[in-house]
Amino acid sequence: MSCELSYILFTPYTIARSRTGGVLSRLLVRLDDLELVGARMIAPTDGLARAYAESQVTHRDSGDPVAQMKKDYILRTFSPSGGRRHRVLVLLFRGKDAASKLRAVAGSVFPEKRSIENSRGETIRDTYGDLVYDPNDPSKVQYFEPVVFTPVNDDQCLDDLKLFHDFFANEPNIVENMAYENPEKIERTLVIIKPDNWVVPSSRPGTIIDMFSRTGLRVIGTKILQMSVAQGLEFYGPVEDVLIEKLGPRAGGEAANALEEKFKFKLSDQSRAEVVKSFGTAYARDQFNQIVGFMTGVRPDECPIEDRQNLGKSKCMVLIYEGEDAVRKIRDVLGPTDPTKAPAGTVRREFGSNVMVNTAHASDSPENAKREMGIVKIDQNRMGEIIEDFLKAVGK
Repeated sequence: MSCELSYILFTPYTIARSRTGGVLSRLLVRLDDLELVGARMIAPTDGLARAYAESQVTHRDSGDPVAQMKKDYILRTFSPSGGRRHRVLVLLFRGKDAASKLRAVAGSVFPEKRSIENSRGETIRDTYGDLVYDPNDPSKVQYFEPVVFTPVNDDQCLDDLKLFHDFFANEPNIVENMAYENPEKIERTLVIIKPDNWVVPSSRPGTIIDMFSRTGLRVIGTKILQMSVAQGLEFYGPVEDVLIEKLGPRAGGEAANALEEKFKFKLSDQSRAEVVKSFGTAYARDQFNQIVGFMTGVRPDECPIEDRQNLGKSKCMVLIYEGEDAVRKIRDVLGPTDPTKAPAGTVRREFGSNVMVNTAHASDSPENAKREMGIVKIDQNRMGEIIEDFLKAVGK
């Protein structure tokens, strides 16, 4: 039986070339019976790079040329260079035969020479990888890009998960590996890929990330989030007052008009004001509860206070982008709140349904980005906990 929790790791090249979204789309579509339960951006130390490189040969014949190629590649590209650590994305998938299914989708590294016409793009490595031979010596590989790494067998899966678990425990969830020429111009902004993108397996989350990549911003942190009701109430708290102020009077006025039409009765000014206020406020609060319920999977007015800190029932992906003018650039690609008013080519125009089910959230200012990062606890990531629980369950 293959490991039921396994990982796939995106190389620094894959991230730098903005292929993250495309690779994620392929994974989510092909692994429709596995669940993405964790995502974390890391910057390997020299120690982690060496340990992970050694893992490639420990679990295979030491004379295996593919294993040696992988080891050499990891030492060359994962190790810090020029004092800078490089970004690597780790995803966790859970489900029956997770390890073997991830291997199949990643594809093999083919040491034999293959023509372009023989590469059909069925696997991630077929589509995005490269294996170029030295024209002067066809037995030697001149260039090798594997795109992703995933364990070759169950033993490696368990050992690597333990390796990552130990590394996560001592590292922040945000990667800070860049020295900018004008640091005062650098902003961070938060993006949430909302629950409507995760209801059924699809390429949408990856496509959204791919669309954001055209901003040229760097992803420096990510996590899979099950927003609690308490987090939802705090996150969207400012929206409640806006809804009461702007939506309430309009909805209350329509309710008063409907009452007069239904009963053929003219309300007094005082009665009308009471209807507008009472109904409008109640309607606005119901809309607020719907928003929080959509994001968490639990309406706050139906959730006992003692349960509000529990993990929500809906899944989101949180990403932190960094760069000059990050807030504006992300919001330009995202589009306005109402998808019907969003310009062509924006995320919400492509995937949004209405003002609530509008596919993604992005902070509207650097100040709000900081506030929202605190609420979703971007400095914390449950991947270590998930791995620890799994290893205990299998006796490791």
